[in-house]
Amino acid sequence: MQSLPETGPVRFREVLSHFASGVVVVTAVVDGTPLGLTCQSFTSLSLDPPLVLFCPAKTSRSWPLVSQAPHLCINVLSTEQQALSDAFARSGSDKFAGVDWSPTPAGAPALAGAHAHLEASVRDVFEGGDHWIVTCTVSALDAAPDLAPLLYYRSSYRALGEGGPARV
Repeated sequence: MQSLPETGPVRFREVLSHFASGVVVVTAVVDGTPLGLTCQSFTSLSLDPPLVLFCPAKTSRSWPLVSQAPHLCINVLSTEQQALSDAFARSGSDKFAGVDWSPTPAGAPALAGAHAHLEASVRDVFEGGDHWIVTCTVSALDAAPDLAPLLYYRSSYRALGEGGPARV
């Protein structure tokens, strides 16, 4: 077997950037205020019961606030929502300024124009290095099949296209 290079943080990030992923914005309402954060680490976990997981950074200022909410909405972003992804990734601003949303059945913000919405509640939170591993029970969900998902691949946004991923 060929010897592989060591796994320093820069090399680790570079190699893992070869795995394409969707982009989600996790939203909630706490004390009447809508809150949210962008998260690239998201996946389904279980069909029975319906579980998903996402991994916010421990440095996130939004996650400690969002985690207080009884219900979340995981918004799977569409190709038209790159600016929204960037806005929800920043700290210190009103992330919902000018953002169109409607409440899920339990009241979490479902962002207009998203590819899919999953209403969920936090089940468990585990430590995972410099991130939290958050598992959630899904209680409601919907998708807009006519919209294409926003992808993140090799450190830039991408979209599905006829010939494969294309930059957006």
